[in-house]
Amino acid sequence: MASSPKPWRPDAMAFVYEQTLDIAAPAAVVWEVITDLPRYGEWNPFVSSCASTLRPGDPIDMTVHLMKRPQQQREWISEYHEGRGFAYRMKPVPGGALSSARWHDITPVDDGHCRYRSHFELRGWLMPVVRGLLGARLRGGFAGMNGGVKERAESLWAQRNPR
Repeated sequence: MASSPKPWRPDAMAFVYEQTLDIAAPAAVVWEVITDLPRYGEWNPFVSSCASTLRPGDPIDMTVHLMKRPQQQREWISEYHEGRGFAYRMKPVPGGALSSARWHDITPVDDGHCRYRSHFELRGWLMPVVRGLLGARLRGGFAGMNGGVKERAESLWAQRNPR
């Protein structure tokens, strides 16, 4: 995404999880997967429900599986680039205690392949506590979601283009 949010300057006060996957499906199919929010529960082990208009400034409401019980999470769409990606952020905790940014980025490689980048950042003086308590679960959750994006997109593409 040419104008995707720029990562904050790396420092000791950041928890960053980024994963880039090569996907054997066109960028349009990956875009379909990540923006078909009502179907997240069919393939996404981390975010089982999701609702948003995806318009910048509007909320994105998610059911996230981070703890034993699913939790409701509301964040705010910060960027949207049709066919290329979107980003959202949590409402920052006052006093610089905690803030986050998350984005999805799709880059076409050729007619049948693309590259999907998932990026998450957590910052603030509470970040070390959150990282200590939830870091492994966040990494596992995002890895599961990213794997689900790849599997879903490749499955849809294979169904539509039998060999």
